[in-house]
Amino acid sequence: MTPAVAAARRAKIVHRVIEFQCASDSDRGYGLEAAAALGVAPEMVYKTLVAKLDGKQLVVALVPVTSELNLKALAGLAAAKRSEMAPPQEAERSSGYVVGGISPLGQRKTLDTYIDSAVSKLSKVYVSGGRRGLELELTPDDLIGACKARLGEIGRPSSKG
Repeated sequence: MTPAVAAARRAKIVHRVIEFQCASDSDRGYGLEAAAALGVAPEMVYKTLVAKLDGKQLVVALVPVTSELNLKALAGLAAAKRSEMAPPQEAERSSGYVVGGISPLGQRKTLDTYIDSAVSKLSKVYVSGGRRGLELELTPDDLIGACKARLGEIGRPSSKG
């Protein structure tokens, strides 16, 4: 059991743990690979990213795997002057997870969390369960509540075709 699964259980939220075979050399990205393996629309799978506000404060941002994080929009939502992606090593150290398996739940350090508002249109959402090849299915309301997240338009269409 990963810390993410344990956190979902502790929060007493209805969730489903789904394992799938993950190709370590996938060039599609872990999120798109997860959507294909689960047989769900990619817009239902959210990737967990760690960003840095004003060069110092780490935050968690979730956007659909079909989107990119709009760093300017994240900064605005978080009342910061600017935001940037955290270096992978810093994201892993803070979260306790490896890149490609970072979950918004059960992170080593509790960080402010922001979720793209498109999540509110879904009946269920999929996020990493804390390792590559492990997803959690839950309702958007449960995800928002468990993460104490703020919603905002922080995603933008991916430039990767």
